[in-house]
Amino acid sequence: MAELVGGALLSAFLQVAFDRLTSPQFVDFFRGRKLDEKLLANLKIMLHSINALADDAELKQFTDPHVKAWLFDVKEAVFDAEDLFGEIDYELTRCQVEAQPEPQNIIYKVSNFFNSPFTSFNKKIESEMKEVLEKLEYLAKQKGALGLKEGTYSDDRSGSKVSQKLPSTSLVVESVIYGRDADKEIIFSWLTSETENPNQPSILSIVGMGGLGKTTLVQHVYNDSKIHDAKFDVKAWVCVSDQFHVLTVTRTILETIINKKDDSENLEMVHKKLKENLSGRKFLLVLDDVWNERREEWEAVLTPLRYGAPGSRILVTTRSEKVASNMRSKVHRLKQLREDECWNVFENHALKDGDLVLSDELMNIGRRIVEKCKGLPLALKTIGCLLRTQSSISYWKNILESEIWDLPKEDSEIIPALFLSYRYLPSHLKRCFAYCAVFPKDYEFEKEELILMWMAQNFLQSPQQIRHPEEVGEEYFNDLLSRSFFQHASNDLLSRSFFQHASRSFFQGARRRFIMHDLLNDLAKHVCADLCFRLKFDKGRCIPKTTRHFSFEFRDVRSFDGFGSLTDAKRLRSFLPIIWKPNLLFYWDFKISIHDLFSNYKFLRVLSFNGCMELVLVLDSVGDLKHLHSLDLSNTLLHKLPDSICLLYNLLILKLNSCGFLEELPSNLYKLTKLRCLEFQYTKVRKMPMHFGELKNLQVLNPFFIDRNSGLSTKQLDALGGLNLHGRLSINEVQNILNPLDALGANLKNKPLVELQLKWSHHIPDDPRKENEVFQNLQPTKHLECLSIWNYNGTKFPSWVFDNSLSSLVFLELEYCKYCLCLPPIGLLSNLKILRIIGLDGIVSIGAEFYGSNFSFASLERLEFHHMREWEEWECKPTSFPRLQYLFVYRCRKLKGLSEQLLHLKKLSIKECHKVVISENSMDTSSLDLLIIDSCPFVNIPMTHYDFLDKMDITGACDSLTIFRLDFFPKIRVLKMIRCQNLRRISQEHAHNNLMDLTIDDCPQFESLLSEGISIEGAENLKLWPKPMQVLFPSLTVLRIRGCPKVEMFLDRGLPLNVKSLSLSSLKLVASLREVLDDNKCLEFLYIEKLEVECFPDELLLPRSLTSLQIKDCPNLKKVHFKGLCYLFSLTFVDCPILQYFRPEDLPKPISSVTIRRCPLLNERFQNKEDEIWKNMAHIQELHLC
Repeated sequence: MAELVGGALLSAFLQVAFDRLTSPQFVDFFRGRKLDEKLLANLKIMLHSINALADDAELKQFTDPHVKAWLFDVKEAVFDAEDLFGEIDYELTRCQVEAQPEPQNIIYKVSNFFNSPFTSFNKKIESEMKEVLEKLEYLAKQKGALGLKEGTYSDDRSGSKVSQKLPSTSLVVESVIYGRDADKEIIFSWLTSETENPNQPSILSIVGMGGLGKTTLVQHVYNDSKIHDAKFDVKAWVCVSDQFHVLTVTRTILETIINKKDDSENLEMVHKKLKENLSGRKFLLVLDDVWNERREEWEAVLTPLRYGAPGSRILVTTRSEKVASNMRSKVHRLKQLREDECWNVFENHALKDGDLVLSDELMNIGRRIVEKCKGLPLALKTIGCLLRTQSSISYWKNILESEIWDLPKEDSEIIPALFLSYRYLPSHLKRCFAYCAVFPKDYEFEKEELILMWMAQNFLQSPQQIRHPEEVGEEYFNDLLSRSFFQHASNDLLSRSFFQHASRSFFQGARRRFIMHDLLNDLAKHVCADLCFRLKFDKGRCIPKTTRHFSFEFRDVRSFDGFGSLTDAKRLRSFLPIIWKPNLLFYWDFKISIHDLFSNYKFLRVLSFNGCMELVLVLDSVGDLKHLHSLDLSNTLLHKLPDSICLLYNLLILKLNSCGFLEELPSNLYKLTKLRCLEFQYTKVRKMPMHFGELKNLQVLNPFFIDRNSGLSTKQLDALGGLNLHGRLSINEVQNILNPLDALGANLKNKPLVELQLKWSHHIPDDPRKENEVFQNLQPTKHLECLSIWNYNGTKFPSWVFDNSLSSLVFLELEYCKYCLCLPPIGLLSNLKILRIIGLDGIVSIGAEFYGSNFSFASLERLEFHHMREWEEWECKPTSFPRLQYLFVYRCRKLKGLSEQLLHLKKLSIKECHKVVISENSMDTSSLDLLIIDSCPFVNIPMTHYDFLDKMDITGACDSLTIFRLDFFPKIRVLKMIRCQNLRRISQEHAHNNLMDLTIDDCPQFESLLSEGISIEGAENLKLWPKPMQVLFPSLTVLRIRGCPKVEMFLDRGLPLNVKSLSLSSLKLVASLREVLDDNKCLEFLYIEKLEVECFPDELLLPRSLTSLQIKDCPNLKKVHFKGLCYLFSLTFVDCPILQYFRPEDLPKPISSVTIRRCPLLNERFQNKEDEIWKNMAHIQELHLC
């Protein structure tokens, strides 16, 4: 199937070539250079001929290897043509730039710069174009031998030979449906609720990706006995599928209702019949698998349906949010199944008839297979049914270790289900989706990031350049999102960085992030099988020479020895490191040098060294990369950019963020006239490049610095006003605007910005009134979504912050505006979702001025206060914050309390608020899923039911708490109790199946986990872990018991069997490990700290299953040895000042990583290359000393 999809991609690449060939610039170039225009015309004709053949070849290649090889050769020839077009593009732009005088002397522009003789270049272009034409002509002549026909393919799916999805019916196929009870109840509630408009049928769209079980869910609802409660007169089920013709769909609805065939070919007649059969009757109509996105056609279908009785309902299933939008329907987004529900689906299909349970080994393998399916019912069903036919362990292991797409076609419904969605994408969306193969699974990406990548690959074409490529990319992205090819990341906008304090990255982190389902990621990779090499995913040791896109993670580079073959991929277009966390630095472990990368790959479009700490200098040879569209040198140790970078005339994107040593930009940067994105945040650059106003195509500029020289700053602001910026803008050193009228020159109000940062440096204002006027004149567009204000030193905020001028604002951040004595009425911002207020030292109380009306903060979901030194009182209006879910209060040390209405939340975090008082009776726990209380001695939590709490972290608080009743927290997965001075026990009556991570740290009175169902005399003095731990915590995988001196030992067999990671600070607990872990083969990670010992461990003390051992903060430790630890591969020592002895020959052979931090004597030994410690260390792959 991978090869079949690959053919579908060819037409998408051909379209790019057509766009270039028909552009006026190309035609003018050929004429101006007196090149053979016939070559251009012939190439266009030949590409159209190939495109016609490609459609037929796409359907035949799966069964004919010769056709498959033909398609591959065609694709290579088309890519060669694209590269040729790229060279022409470069030459065209170079001539335009060099024909212009220097900016300060502009008097005229040369109108005809093509007339100069460029004999050598002309010959080169003509020669290469003839070569491409010959290849294409040769390939076109093979159509007879291959049996290829022109124009046999049609977008009408009825003509496609690809296996079609069978039409659905209302009959239930699956007798049991797992994990959809809540979804069913939502639909039933909608079916029986009052309609908003009795003259219109109410519509609900069930939206989700293919294979998610939309049809199955609706089948169960349709046939459920509860449906009778809605008292429908008529029920009808119509499978619309991909063929949406108004007459056909309307007639099918009619036939379903009257239960007989209708042969009418006239829409008017069918409409009349349907109206007669529905008038005055309450109906339920299911339209399954709707694809059509044309609103006018849907309106035509809806016309006779409006004559139904009030209470009529239309239930739709679709993969596209656009379908739902065009129907003006309510939307219910179907989610993936949870882990336990996945297992139920899988087990139901994998068990043979008569089998009650799987064997332990098959169950272990099966659970790992289930993880790969990522909650997709269709995947679970398909693989379960496949494994049902085989019960051998080896067969199950083979399935586990193979890719899901390797399943035989006749045994798999997954490939057709997802391929169907891909197959009928418009060609422009196919190539955009396919490029996502560069991303690893579970990688979260920003919309803007991906759109820039598409732009760099020249995927975002607009006829006659009517629209900006950013706008086109936005449309493409939203289209793929609505079709469920992308989905919002689970820890999206509101929950992202909930624990982080004020940081420079939060503004960027507030942008939405997206992810691809693993199965769709696999599909993208198979689509680009011969074009994209993703390190680690592609298990071969050789990079094919056909590779065009290469992506990798720096951490995987060292273990890969196939980079010699990377030099064979001469036509590489993308060299892309994948960065999971920003601002991390990595070593360059490639076996080719950075210089070779610049020299060998002349066709690169996207080049990124983001995070490469060894990049200190960029060589002049970078200027030879004529095709380069995107260059990212962020997070490197770069000191200076070479002037040759200004020869990259095709460059669209230049990113230099977090280059901490970079002090200036090249003076000729203005020559990069195509540049659309320029970013150099967090560098030492403090001046704008000369003549930056000439960069007329610039859309994103971060940052913009205002010069101290008033004359220059005025010119800079006027130049900024002349740029058509669309995306993000950060204006720094705002205090340098001395004349408030100069601020108007920036023209922010007329720039369609999405994000804006305004930053003043720390200063004492000479005239607060002037500061206010400057701020007032920097009013942005009403379309702004994110606004961040730093270090503003005026006394009040401008009126546009709250007077509905920012009606689209969803994110607002006010940082260190120290002279503001009261907050503006931010509550009037009706769409605001996130509000962060940090370091406003002038604020003592927050009251009515903050709200602006009785119904304020209508959309706010996340609210944060940090470092409010003088803040004492907070008055909260009863009708405010109706949607607030997240509240974070940090280091507001004079704040005395929180309103009870603010404690009806999903997430609550209060840290270092020493005077805040919260009584046990004031907190509503019914909806909390996360609770963090840190260093708040007067905060006490009620010991009552927390039905949804997932994580709790109590540090230095709740002094009245002595017994923590775990049975009140049935859903909790992570529990941390730190510095709870009077905590003695954690108790519960029954097994807790959800707790996975438990920390008890620095709780001096803590003694035991004790089930209340067991009576033990003198329990208050118990110094043992009770025997029922295995029963009480079956899911526990991480356990930390530190600083609890009264817990001295584990009872026999007292440790939960599934614990993988254990952290202890008691020698007696460590000593009891080996005895209680005989049956525990799961323990892999052991962290030991604060032991008062000189030698560790004693022989046979530690469990043999350990793979990682860390020893920390042991001031008296001198010697260590490792006997019996035959599986250990990672060893770490931290803060062991007199440790100096261990025998390298005793290190287990599997060990590959050793880390030593702040162990001076041991460090000294390692720095001496003659020390015996270096003996037998050859097998250590990673050694970290610090």
